[in-house]
Amino acid sequence: MGNFWTLVKKGNTSSATAALGNTGLAIIKGIGASISGSGTMFASAMHSVADAVNQGFVFFGSVLAERQPTKRFPTGFGRVVNLFCMIAVIVVTIMAYETFLKGIKLIKHPEEATNFWLNFIILFIAIAIDGSILIKAMKEIVKETRSGAKGMGIIPSAIRNAGRAAPPTRLVFYEDIVATLGAVFALLAIILAEYSTFKLMDGIATILIACLMIGVAFKVGYDNMVGLIGVAAPKDVEERLGAIILENPDVADIGKMRIVQEGKNYHVEAYVELRKGFSLAEATEINHRIRAKLLEDPDVADVTLGIMDDNGIISWKRP
Repeated sequence: MGNFWTLVKKGNTSSATAALGNTGLAIIKGIGASISGSGTMFASAMHSVADAVNQGFVFFGSVLAERQPTKRFPTGFGRVVNLFCMIAVIVVTIMAYETFLKGIKLIKHPEEATNFWLNFIILFIAIAIDGSILIKAMKEIVKETRSGAKGMGIIPSAIRNAGRAAPPTRLVFYEDIVATLGAVFALLAIILAEYSTFKLMDGIATILIACLMIGVAFKVGYDNMVGLIGVAAPKDVEERLGAIILENPDVADIGKMRIVQEGKNYHVEAYVELRKGFSLAEATEINHRIRAKLLEDPDVADVTLGIMDDNGIISWKRP
């Protein structure tokens, strides 16, 4: 049991926070939709339900992904989180389909919504909560990718580096962009419905929210499909780890290196060319030192190094 709670503590905090926040939002939006009859509020509630289920799944997946490798699964469980993210994509797609149908129905048969101020307050709260979750996800991306951005700089940094973040953090980031925009669309829709004669806005906003949900499902689905297949580490990660190897004075070159990203972790395989004149025992000691240095990086899960003699040809491009 103690081991289980240790894994839970290592789980993705962004997805846990988002799951709790969206559960609360789904409840209050559902109450608002049932009282007012607003189709836009219904769409927003459906989105919050989808987000809460997704992010709960993803948090559970991130916990399982922290399990230590076993004899049967020697490379660990990092890709489990990609699998759970794919389940989340299916949930989002189903919810988007139902929301889209609701929007079509509202355009064909507009419904009069009531309790304007109740809807206004709920959606204002939703924007505040989803916005705060989005900011937390941005900070998590900055932390995971080590971009070092601060203040307003976290926004462009998060957008630029989202693809390098852990799958759960990426999912929370993309979903909460959609959630925040969806709540803004919903708020604009109920304001227009209340203060103008344009009654189709309720259905249009509902369809827009559905389209945003489909867009995020496609993006997250693609990212995690690639992750399940196995994807190479980003170029800057490869350069950083290559520099760690080359800073050893006994290393002449890197013959070949392959780094595979699995979840938020990296598996490193490399052939290192040593300067001439070392005995087998000395070469083995150098191998151990380089491996230990690489494993100091918290994102590196395991390292396999092969040792070669220097062939006199520089093949690794220095940054």
